[in-house]
Amino acid sequence: MKNLHLIEHPLIRHKLSLLRDKSTPMHEFRRLLDDIGLLMTYEVTRELDSVPVEVETPVGTAECNRLAKPPVLVTILRAGIGMLGSFMQMLPESPVGFLGMQRNEETLQPESYYSKIPSAARTHPVILIDPMLATGGSASAAVAHLESHGVREIVFVCLVAAPEGVQALNRSHPDLQIYAAALDDRLNEHGYIVPGLGDAGDRVFGTGADDIR
Repeated sequence: MKNLHLIEHPLIRHKLSLLRDKSTPMHEFRRLLDDIGLLMTYEVTRELDSVPVEVETPVGTAECNRLAKPPVLVTILRAGIGMLGSFMQMLPESPVGFLGMQRNEETLQPESYYSKIPSAARTHPVILIDPMLATGGSASAAVAHLESHGVREIVFVCLVAAPEGVQALNRSHPDLQIYAAALDDRLNEHGYIVPGLGDAGDRVFGTGADDIR
């Protein structure tokens, strides 16, 4: 899979096994998602640029490094909110943006219905977050939306990816780097990742198909 970086740490594999379990309750699902996000942040930010600084310690001067440009965090609504907190915890200096995607009923293509992106996204690296990379349609449209507004440096972070989604992103954005905790087998006839973990948004927020809309 081109441009796919699988983060296969033993702790991530352990927590992902619990996250996949259909008997895991909502509050535990949220905690596990946050834990995995924290662990993934370390690897996702490995290539960020830093600048040297001098810091006065209680006993002398230390030659240190700080981030040159804290990344902008952009989450795709709504499931992406479940992973956002962990990235914000590790990157408290980072501005945060939100992007809502939905399918156009005429063209059947995903499009933005809500966009609030910090202006720093045009000059800083952007980490685009969505737990599930299934067909790749929403992710591709989200990247295109950001690029159309002058964003040039983007990485995509998900928890679980399907081969079809990775291939779709490769075709539409061949230079985009993708970070995932797992590459699953396939999509089923309903567009769900198999074996996957179900609908991440529903499991984070406690909603389902028969809820009031």
